[in-house]
Amino acid sequence: MQHISPNEKQNNASHLPRLAYTMQETAEILGVSYITVHRLLKRGLLKSSTDLRHKLIPMTEIERFLKTSMEQA
Repeated sequence: MQHISPNEKQNNASHLPRLAYTMQETAEILGVSYITVHRLLKRGLLKSSTDLRHKLIPMTEIERFLKTSMEQA
């Protein structure tokens, strides 16, 4: 059986694509504040996971929001 060190596990995890982001990470991606992301979620302009303790916003949702907001501008 092959032993994998914690460092190797961390390196492997860093190569996995990110599928979703926290509200703070989403704010950083969009270049807005955390409270703005909160307001966008509340208004239904962004959607997050509902089955988790902490809200996660899928990358596809962030991209959809950017695309639709650019079309309206």
